[in-house]
Amino acid sequence: MEKIIVSIKGVPKPGTVKVDPETHTLKREDMELILNPYDRYALEMAVSLKERYQTEVTVISMGPLNVIPILKQAYSLGADKLILISDKLFAGSDTLATSYVLAKAIEKLSPFSLILMGVKSMDSETSQVGPETASILNLPSITLVKKIYKEEENWIVIRDTDYGEEELEVKGPFLATISPNLDYLRPPSLKRILKVKNIEPLFWSAKDLKVEEGRVGLKGSPTQVVGVEEKKIEAKGVIIEDEPSVLVEKLLEVLKKKEIIKD
Repeated sequence: MEKIIVSIKGVPKPGTVKVDPETHTLKREDMELILNPYDRYALEMAVSLKERYQTEVTVISMGPLNVIPILKQAYSLGADKLILISDKLFAGSDTLATSYVLAKAIEKLSPFSLILMGVKSMDSETSQVGPETASILNLPSITLVKKIYKEEENWIVIRDTDYGEEELEVKGPFLATISPNLDYLRPPSLKRILKVKNIEPLFWSAKDLKVEEGRVGLKGSPTQVVGVEEKKIEAKGVIIEDEPSVLVEKLLEVLKKKEIIKD
């Protein structure tokens, strides 16, 4: 049976972002995470291909233990196997270090036909992890893919470009990042929601993947964040109380002072 690997990510729920003041990295273990919206399209593409070609869908995710509900959500949407890649050594990994860890996990899952990812993540929007992972694996990388189907032994891939659509023929395995312009995203299966309560993901640590410690975490991250500041928005208002005729004059004075209106 052919195997499709989908890499997903847990991203902070808006309003729950916390930053480590020393490392300037997100404290993901303390956040409420949601499935990266762009990864939903990669998962949908994988499950659609599974239905058409009877493939197996394996979902992997790198992160702390609070990613487990995200993996279970992936099962409810049609995934077959779940793998959590988690280790304290991975904390602070930038896109390159993350791509290296994902590549090591994907190698461990060989052989496979396709690797699918979201085009980017909501919390960083670099669009780097997909192409970097493919480069480390020495595989073709195709971005912004909106359709995949098979013709004999090869795959036909249709992708979005700035000038329209492009059709490519490629022999697997390859990595594709999926366009967020798919026509349909399936709802969770009730049967799978009930079943996933008794399913736990497989855990892979740095030792399981035999990673080089110098290539992960802050040590293995050439991108360093110099500083992070929390943006604070303070609303200021003025309350004017007086007789209606006087209020009009006072309001005009305020608007003229702020140069919203002119004499």
